[in-house]
Amino acid sequence: MKEKSSIALVDDERNILTSLRMALEAEGYKVRTYSDGVAALEALTEEPADLGIFDIKMPRMDGMELLRKVRQQSDMPVIFLTSKDEEIDELFGLKMGADDYISKPFSQRLLVERVRTILRRIAPKDGQAPVVETARTLERGKLKLDPERHTCHWDAKPVTLTVTEFLILQALAQRPGVVKTRDALMDAAYDDQVYVDDRTIDSHIKRLRKKFKNVDDDFDVIETLYGVGYRFKEA
Repeated sequence: MKEKSSIALVDDERNILTSLRMALEAEGYKVRTYSDGVAALEALTEEPADLGIFDIKMPRMDGMELLRKVRQQSDMPVIFLTSKDEEIDELFGLKMGADDYISKPFSQRLLVERVRTILRRIAPKDGQAPVVETARTLERGKLKLDPERHTCHWDAKPVTLTVTEFLILQALAQRPGVVKTRDALMDAAYDDQVYVDDRTIDSHIKRLRKKFKNVDDDFDVIETLYGVGYRFKEA
């Protein structure tokens, strides 16, 4: 019988610990919960996990410091949770070695999918049947999206995207020239249990454009149709 993957969930909000533990256990994962970074570090030092989900803002030791100390002894993949929405925090976290960064409130379904993708990526291949590709690489001009590996490249240059940004861009790029309303993009990026203001999509689009312009000043393939929505420019 295949051993369950273990997940270390660290957050000082009890309701998040409870709800996420239930969601992840329902998917067959073994979940250990901790309410602060110090307790988590002690436990992970004694018994490593397959993946960590860390809140950033916590008492005693925040998620950034916890990741820094974990990285001294392990390359365990880590997803950050945070109530902040500042890009500098996100980029700093990713540069420190986090695998992803998800802002609260977030979709549990998306988080579970991201956990599944990361664990599948690091799973040992020897003696296992090959993984069936369920999400094919999407290429549109200079853009290349690989949903299976959660990677994005523009003109062969890597662009680091959050889960939400990736899903929004994927929804746009799947059908170039077709206008996607904010509601349609919210449906692509969030599940029905998560309420977000439609202007949240505008913020994600703004950050997407900024990230691509960092690698290409001439990036202009995400077009705005005022009062309607957005579309990926046809070649």
